[in-house]
Amino acid sequence: MKINLVMIVKNEERSLKRCLSAAKPLVDEMIVVDTGSSDQTIEIARQMGAAVWEFPWTGDFSAARNFALQYSDADWNLILDGDEYVRECSRAKLEKALGSRKGKWLGGITRYDSYEDQDGINQSTSVLPRVLPKGVGYTGLIHEQPEGHLPCYSVPLVADHDGYLYTNKGERNLPYLERAVREYPGDGYYQFQLASTLRNLKRLEESLPWFERFYEVTGRKETYRAGGVVLFLYTLLDLETREHLDRAAQIIEKEEPFLGGWSDFCFVCGLFYMKRVLSDVNRYIGLLPNIERCYLRCLSLGERPEAGGVVGTGSFKAAYNLGAWYEVSGQGEQALKYYKIAAEQGYGPASERLREVISSM
Repeated sequence: MKINLVMIVKNEERSLKRCLSAAKPLVDEMIVVDTGSSDQTIEIARQMGAAVWEFPWTGDFSAARNFALQYSDADWNLILDGDEYVRECSRAKLEKALGSRKGKWLGGITRYDSYEDQDGINQSTSVLPRVLPKGVGYTGLIHEQPEGHLPCYSVPLVADHDGYLYTNKGERNLPYLERAVREYPGDGYYQFQLASTLRNLKRLEESLPWFERFYEVTGRKETYRAGGVVLFLYTLLDLETREHLDRAAQIIEKEEPFLGGWSDFCFVCGLFYMKRVLSDVNRYIGLLPNIERCYLRCLSLGERPEAGGVVGTGSFKAAYNLGAWYEVSGQGEQALKYYKIAAEQGYGPASERLREVISSM
């Protein structure tokens, strides 16, 4: 079995050596296509033993991916970006997984994305189809996906991604996404990506019509739908008006039968009920028990990296929010219990709150 690494890169001198060093033990050849670097990217790739080609940028990510894939004769192609680093895995273990199924299918790797928000550096996970069988290329102008409708099964590869900590590609991606939704108005994936990009750029009101379109056209079988629904809910909660909270309530009621077994959904529901009660205490006081219910449900579901979502919604983040709920509702012992659970899992805000609560007793 032959496995090649196939990449497209541009100005990746910060991270490329680490990326290639991590992947090299798993592959037979490393194929790197540069789309116009002005730094030391090409030199680093060659020093690491990669075969390097250059491809003039055309504004089409799939075209660049497919150009790179034409230089690979492998049975399987591992696709990485320059700011992704695979964790240690034996070649034998990977080959065993790739040889375990018949027919054509895609290998999904679990990626841990690091990003910064008001709470500091956090992580989220997703399973991405990044191990492609021979003959499978890409389609899509941006946020390109493997062509066809092949099934995706997880393989024992985990990658860390730190690019969000160093670059914000939202402004770069926006024109491509605006073009994509014009050319493919019925494609829910592009609607979702445009909505998500606008949200990340803090253009929340502008993102809402695209979230609504995504929600309208995307079927439940689409793997990105659940994450899109949760991000839609967070956007409505961030805007906080009664109209937006009413819309969130409608979505939660409709989606709970389908997404109620996922900690990320239960977590955002807990936040919704808190905001709903605070918006009109007299009217919504009866919803108070739902806050506790949602966070307890998160903890019972636990962490499932293969399901995607924010790390901590099934563990320390849920425990911390539950502790906060018990504290404000006057249940001191329960508050201490759940702050301790979160603190023992290394969650800084919980440790700080635990010290403050104990010192005030």
